[in-house]
Amino acid sequence: MENKKLKRGQEIKLKISDLAFGGKGISKKDDLVFFVKDAIPNQEVIAKISKIKKKYAEAYSIETLKDSTDQVNPLCEHFKWCGGCTTQQLDYQRQLYYKQKQVSDILNKIGGEENLDINTIIGCEHTFFYRNKMEYTFSGIPWYIGDESYDDVIIGLHVPKRFDKILNINKCHINHKVFNDILKISKKVAVKEKMIPYHVRKHTGFLRFLVIRIGIHTNEVMVNLVTAGYKPKIIKPLVNALVDGIPNIKSIVNTINNQKSNIASGTSKLLYGDEYINEKIGEYTFKISANSFFQTNSYQVKTLYDYIIKTADFKKSDIVYDLYCGTGTIGIYVSSFVKKVYGIEIVKDAIEDAKFNAKKNNIRNISFYDSDIKDFFTNENSKIDKPNTIIVDPPRPGLHPDVVKDIITLFPSKIVYVSCNPSTQARDVKIFLEDSYKISDIQPIDMFPHTPHIECIITLKK
Repeated sequence: MENKKLKRGQEIKLKISDLAFGGKGISKKDDLVFFVKDAIPNQEVIAKISKIKKKYAEAYSIETLKDSTDQVNPLCEHFKWCGGCTTQQLDYQRQLYYKQKQVSDILNKIGGEENLDINTIIGCEHTFFYRNKMEYTFSGIPWYIGDESYDDVIIGLHVPKRFDKILNINKCHINHKVFNDILKISKKVAVKEKMIPYHVRKHTGFLRFLVIRIGIHTNEVMVNLVTAGYKPKIIKPLVNALVDGIPNIKSIVNTINNQKSNIASGTSKLLYGDEYINEKIGEYTFKISANSFFQTNSYQVKTLYDYIIKTADFKKSDIVYDLYCGTGTIGIYVSSFVKKVYGIEIVKDAIEDAKFNAKKNNIRNISFYDSDIKDFFTNENSKIDKPNTIIVDPPRPGLHPDVVKDIITLFPSKIVYVSCNPSTQARDVKIFLEDSYKISDIQPIDMFPHTPHIECIITLKK
């Protein structure tokens, strides 16, 4: 099939044979590859073409002609439109199979490594109601599915590829169950009190975001009401209703964002309780403030950190660098196995939380530095101990090229690379392999059931 014969909007019958990284089904027809949204392996579908490129085309399923043997009924009423759980209709064990296959394919294609020995992916015991954080949007611009009607205020999630339209959410099956209760109370009060949601096109209104967090192992809840200004009297009825209706709320924060940027950050003011909540990983307790980063799946994070300890095979004499350390969770968790840990992170608030967490857990062999990692390894920091092991857990774009060079110059005997993006991880690992490092272990871990995201730990040794 030639691309020239295809047209955008054209409908085509496809048999789905595989699942791509990102959650789209793969179909091959006459030497052309189709990436099909809302389709899973072994389905036959009618798909509508949305994009045509030289070597591939993108499409989305509009009708299922034949069900997959791996297909299950999604629990969520919003599944078809939300876009958050793109593989909820695929049996969970098959989700794990394809995630493992994707790690292998990516390392082969991008990293150039074939016949790698990849450990069996570690799945989740809790496949629903596992998220410890959710960011919802207040809106007066709903996404209409049919001819339904809505109140003047809805709370929900952005429809894929639309910054202005919000899908009204009644119940989410991946966030913690108490979040759905908070969602229900917030909608009821916002409508009753005639609160005005923020309009992202006109830049008018007041209520912007509802950000909810919970310490899964402490049962402490934080609600962050993001508004376009500081008007505590307006949101007091909502604060009172949440405190009365949710007994384990420990903190309610009001973050003020009066800028046009549509983000859930700004200046925070405490409305109720404490300024932070706590979460436990193993024997350690960590502070979670309104804007701090914390692994989204508290059930699985201990599994992740325990594997870091296993694969690093620490010795009591080891010096460890924890790069992109965030609030210090990894460094603190491994600290009892080594002589000294140095954590480096660019976000100042995260470093303050890291220092607080170290003190809270009585950890004395760890030091934290507030710095852009690509600028850290200068003469002013040359006096700190050289590392035996470097742990990196970078954001999705992966390691900056200067950071890769600095790590190679430091010449650690082990690099433990933790990543939520196997593509950039494979790209970076390839550079380390070209400089005499060898892969000693690859461990995929599923932190996000029913989504396309994959966590992977790759251990490199000299």
